[in-house]
Amino acid sequence: MTKAADKKLIVGLDIGTSKVCALVGEVLPDGNVNVIGVGSSPSRGMDKGGVNDLESVVKSVQRAVDQAELMADCQIGSVCLSLSGKHISCQTEKGMVPISDKEVTQDDVDNVIHTAKSVKISDEQRTLHVIPQEFAIDYQEGIKNPVGLSGVRMEASVHLITCHNDMARNIVKAVERCGLTVDHLIFSGLAASHAVLTPDERELGVCVVDIGGGTMDLAIWSGGALRHAEVIPYAGNAVTSDIAYAFGTPPGDAEDIKVKYGCALSELVSKDAKVDVPSVGGRPSRSLQSQTLAEVIEPRYSELLGLVNQKLLTVQDQLREAGVKHHLAAGIVLTGGAAQMEGLTECAERVFRNQVRIGQPLDLSGLTDYVQAPPYATAVGLLHYGKDSQSFDDHAPEPKRSVTGIFSRISGWFEKNF
Repeated sequence: MTKAADKKLIVGLDIGTSKVCALVGEVLPDGNVNVIGVGSSPSRGMDKGGVNDLESVVKSVQRAVDQAELMADCQIGSVCLSLSGKHISCQTEKGMVPISDKEVTQDDVDNVIHTAKSVKISDEQRTLHVIPQEFAIDYQEGIKNPVGLSGVRMEASVHLITCHNDMARNIVKAVERCGLTVDHLIFSGLAASHAVLTPDERELGVCVVDIGGGTMDLAIWSGGALRHAEVIPYAGNAVTSDIAYAFGTPPGDAEDIKVKYGCALSELVSKDAKVDVPSVGGRPSRSLQSQTLAEVIEPRYSELLGLVNQKLLTVQDQLREAGVKHHLAAGIVLTGGAAQMEGLTECAERVFRNQVRIGQPLDLSGLTDYVQAPPYATAVGLLHYGKDSQSFDDHAPEPKRSVTGIFSRISGWFEKNF
């Protein structure tokens, strides 16, 4: 049996509008991630990816982390943290360098990526990710790995994801108040992509939509590279609010009704099915037809997905103008807590006029019964991201059952496989 000190552990922390999730993963010798600890608590003090009550966020994070520590029997010291919000933005930049010794080395690759990312961004923004898309050497374009190839000059196209400094600082502050260190800050949509997509989907062209409580995170891929990232500040809570107002029921009960009985396509609901709806002010609960509930839910989901579709059409036009071959041949992948709604696939296929599937985390072992579901996609993606970015020192002893994070220098080049 592996000794505790020999375990290579990573922690993913996803602080959403509706829930906080902490996962502890062990990196196995074969490179797979084995989930050994799960902690989850209702999120308080967050709204649309931003902190609006620091102390409430700290308490929510502490509860989730305590649960994960107890289950994994370890002490968490550092985490990979997700970030969302409408302050997230992206841009594609190009850089060019001469090739030394007529053959591309890793240093040349690092140099051209550095040149491409050295664009001036606002003082209020910080760069979260630098993701290489493709390279060109002289007259040959569309190169994915240029190392070893011959030529005179090389050009790189990279995708930059940026965030607002203060928004990032606030969420990191909440985590540090719990005595934790943030090793990586990762865009939620990118993390979810790592968890639910296959290489074939990224190559053919796919859009991941992570539908949470307060935000919808978009990540558009084609040719194996990320082409666009964006956050829409409307999501599942809008559906909950509609139910609460339509039926005069408390928001907490409206959320329960949505999760247990909701359907995004009214025609799939039996006309005889009933739902017990609690009232406010001590009034007795009422019995309503499930179809009436679906008639409230369906228009809102159609509207939310319609916002995504508008963004997709705009981005596709922009990519076409930039000369990037782009088709969503692999369709749309919906994930996140609000993607579990019955009938959502059918509703989405009508909106997008494309194939749609619900994305569940892939390539996992361990506590899969807990985490192999859409609400855990971002947290699982954080584990995958941390595994690919982390350098474990096999010679240095780790404190018993400690997740401290021994990291080497990390460049955006790690993104090349995603």
